[in-house]
Amino acid sequence: MTDEFFPYRVDWKLAPFWIVFGVRPGRDGVHIDAERDVFRATYGFFHLETTLANVVGGHITEGYRWYTAAGARLSFVDDGLTYGTNHDRGVCVHFRVPVRGGLGPRSHSALTVTVEDCAGLVDRIGAEEQFEP
Repeated sequence: MTDEFFPYRVDWKLAPFWIVFGVRPGRDGVHIDAERDVFRATYGFFHLETTLANVVGGHITEGYRWYTAAGARLSFVDDGLTYGTNHDRGVCVHFRVPVRGGLGPRSHSALTVTVEDCAGLVDRIGAEEQFEP
């Protein structure tokens, strides 16, 4: 298996928060190309790309507040970035070396993506060993 795709799970009630970024349900999401060693997350006009070797794992996060869940946004707590389309759950993907993600000049050590198959994405990239829920 050389190419895998994890599309976003969209909540149409929150569409005004993510559609303005040009998100295309079914086409945007996380693309993993093992043959080329690429992890790429697309979110309408934005994208984040790095090598698979730079992805150090991830974990599922849940229960976001609806008003902070959708859209492309920076974290106020750390240097994380979110590409969000629903408020139920997503995967926080961590990087060894911070990566730029399209929102200004800042690089990010983590990216939260609200994909349909959260468990599948975590299985694919590997669970983050030091994470404790």
